Amino acid sequence: MVNAKAAVKYFVLDTSALLHNPNALFSFADNEVVIPFDVLEELDKFKKDTNDVGRNSRMVIRHLDQLRERGHLAQGVKWNGHNGCIRVAMEQHPVPGLNSAVPDNRIIAVAYHLKEQGKPVTFISKDINARIKSDALGINTADFESQKVDSETLYAGYRELKVPGAVIDRLYAEKKISLQDPVLAKLDPPLFANEFVLFRNTADEHQTGLARYVSSFQAVLPLMRAKKACFGILQRNVQQTMALDLLLDDDVQMVTLMGTAGTGKTLLALAAGMTKCFNEQRYERLLVARPIMPMGRDIGFLPGTKDEKLAAWMQPIFDNLEFLLQDRRVHSAESANVEAKLKALIESGKVVLEALTYIRGRSIPHQFMIVDEAQNLTPHEIKTIISRVGEGTKIVLTGDAEQIDNPYLDASSNGLSFTIEKLKHSELVGHVTLDRPERSNLASLIVKEL
Repeated sequence: MVNAKAAVKYFVLDTSALLHNPNALFSFADNEVVIPFDVLEELDKFKKDTNDVGRNSRMVIRHLDQLRERGHLAQGVKWNGHNGCIRVAMEQHPVPGLNSAVPDNRIIAVAYHLKEQGKPVTFISKDINARIKSDALGINTADFESQKVDSETLYAGYRELKVPGAVIDRLYAEKKISLQDPVLAKLDPPLFANEFVLFRNTADEHQTGLARYVSSFQAVLPLMRAKKACFGILQRNVQQTMALDLLLDDDVQMVTLMGTAGTGKTLLALAAGMTKCFNEQRYERLLVARPIMPMGRDIGFLPGTKDEKLAAWMQPIFDNLEFLLQDRRVHSAESANVEAKLKALIESGKVVLEALTYIRGRSIPHQFMIVDEAQNLTPHEIKTIISRVGEGTKIVLTGDAEQIDNPYLDASSNGLSFTIEKLKHSELVGHVTLDRPERSNLASLIVKEL
């Protein structure tokens, strides 16, 4: 048995934390991790699922099975590299006011019993209601934060600097401003790779200069393609200009776009993808994938073939593709002609629409890949997707942290936010947060007021 020391803390993990990240078992260093027996029962229910929840459940079970071979889990087993241990709590302790017939309550009761014994215990859960219950019982309670970022200070991908007009003139005359220049040298924090700088004249706020930090040059370089249309789409604001600059730069192998509804994330990504695939033939095909995550109540089983089932989930992508294929010089949608064009692109394999369910195990070379609604993915799922990227592929992640349908994720713990913050130093990655809806005046009003 592992002897507890006075300094050792106790962390009771519930099922949601483990399903979110199977490695949560090993995230508490030299302390004691307690797994209530009811958590094992719930993991057993999920293990047969074919989605990522099922995969995570099986991984946790494998971790515990490996620990079992080293000792008795009911007494506590040390894990490699640390003095802490992992223990399965077999006992049950009814708590006044909690219905012991509810598994979540029995899990909370394990933490409550440790608290009553005077142990420094923390209950870890991704389930908000479970956290509220445990907190009401006086238990120290926390979300699993190993893969969380501060959503309030999330990296935006750009910053604005007020400078004399002469600095802006020099930017375009010399085609760069060095990182050692007094204007940039004192920035705190220093510029990140591919971060944009919007220079604004202190005397005339309408005079601006837009540049991007290129680490290989150790300088910010002015944007040269600022006013060029992309597959018939002309950027409507400065953030969209930044986004297109990253999307069309072949040296930036991964782009993340965060923004509220109507800011143009998906449309810009698709326009850039079609330009690169069809006009420039830089990539062999355009691959668009989305997580199968419904908003509100699911409509249940969908009949038909795989492509017919995906049609419902991919309709927002179809809408954007059809818009891009329209001849907007005339006031007619020419819907039949547009649908025929899109159908031909899909049948030829130049455009591929897939659910992320089918992405694991693949290698994806020489493609322009867009993952839409990435805010509904966990950090581990994002890692799994990006690791599929082969040689010559560019990947774009788009999403809105304010529209998360995954019950175990929020603005701070979703995979998109986590990826943005963790990869902001890399010269292979670029990010822009779009904050101005351009879909319509009504859409702008709703996003702002509701």
